[in-house]
Amino acid sequence: MLGLKPERFHLVLETVSQPVALCGKQLIADNSGALYWPGEGTLLVADLHLEKGSAFAERGTLLPPYDTRQTLMRLAEVIDRYEPARVIALGDSVHDVSAARRMATEDLQILRIMQEDREWIWLTGNHDPQIAPSLGGRALGELCIGGIALRHQPMPGCATHEIAGHLHPAARLSMYGYSIRRPCFVGNSRRLIMPAFGTFAGGLNVLDEAFEPLFGRDGIAVWMLGQEGLYPVATRFLCGD
Repeated sequence: MLGLKPERFHLVLETVSQPVALCGKQLIADNSGALYWPGEGTLLVADLHLEKGSAFAERGTLLPPYDTRQTLMRLAEVIDRYEPARVIALGDSVHDVSAARRMATEDLQILRIMQEDREWIWLTGNHDPQIAPSLGGRALGELCIGGIALRHQPMPGCATHEIAGHLHPAARLSMYGYSIRRPCFVGNSRRLIMPAFGTFAGGLNVLDEAFEPLFGRDGIAVWMLGQEGLYPVATRFLCGD
């Protein structure tokens, strides 16, 4: 499968991040799938799904048992890049309520190192209605910062002033005879749905009917995660799965 590269698709100059405006707030969408809010010194991530591999293993489906370490190391790189004062995870941070029990000691140590000298907030989701104390930080159902609601599941209908996760948005791009499918940010100027950050998280095509009630006929903007950059993509080039 081809990598998403600007010289191939004639999109934009290669860049690790892209500016995103939401209800007058200036945000930075990162190629990793994280979102940085400079005005609040806050880094947002969604759907880490830590220990998904071990959860599948307990049910008899063997996956490589390295998803948690890989996800945490990618998160550490983003934290080093932006040095946020606060990190907020928008739910489904662990794959189930027993994930902390299965997590390797070394991975817990990596997590605690990232939490040093900064505020760390877990927003609960449908996979993680409870957060184990061993994971550090503090857990909340949802949070409002600077007039923007942060939550796991987006509110029904065409809501505004919201950043959410849960849907794992992904986009399939078709141009010049080539096709590629990648996670993406999707939103308009009033709400934003973040891609899943977790290594095994998967994605739902933004043209799926699940997204239509959230944005109506007002149109959407899509930023696809590429191998080396983040790329805004015109929706006319998107296609279903």
